Amino acid sequence: MNELNLSSHQELYVQQVRELAELFGFETRNKYQVLDQNKQPLVFAAEQQKGLFGFLFRQFLGHWRKFDIHFMTPDRRVLFVAHHPFRFFFQRVEVRDSQGRFMGAIQMRFAIFTKRFDVHNERGQTIMEVASPLLKFWTFSFRRQNREVALVQKKWSGLFSEVFTDKDMFKIEYKDQSLSAPDRLLVLAASIFVDLLYFERKAD
Repeated sequence: MNELNLSSHQELYVQQVRELAELFGFETRNKYQVLDQNKQPLVFAAEQQKGLFGFLFRQFLGHWRKFDIHFMTPDRRVLFVAHHPFRFFFQRVEVRDSQGRFMGAIQMRFAIFTKRFDVHNERGQTIMEVASPLLKFWTFSFRRQNREVALVQKKWSGLFSEVFTDKDMFKIEYKDQSLSAPDRLLVLAASIFVDLLYFERKAD
């Protein structure tokens, strides 16, 4: 069984991999590389929806569509999978390990002036609440019992990337070092959920 242990990492960087087609207005398969605090490759993540229908759904349905994102080692061994079911409201991502065992989910919540979602464990219990205040819409605080345990921030990618492509960069900070390995994986999956939900060009 393939495993990813993030216990020794205090920071991670999630960088979207840009493709040339984005310069011409086409939404390509979402791909990311996850770097450690020394900017060394740790994980590769890629959307698996391929073919003509996958292309069309990306162009017209954006993040509402059904799709899977595989998180893999640099040599492409699957570590875990984030599944996004088809939904128009209250988006959700369900995370399973390489053997198909349910690990948890990230569930969007109703909010008017903030961005909010919950992180659930394998039993469906809420283990972290996430919010991005109105005036800090690039910052997502993960809280447990009203204490910040992790932070995801969208970083500036440069003028060219911000204007012409969807090349996003996120920084993950694990502020509570007692977070379990599954908790850390769910925070990592949530960082990509944040990008797809709020920053992907087709998100609107």
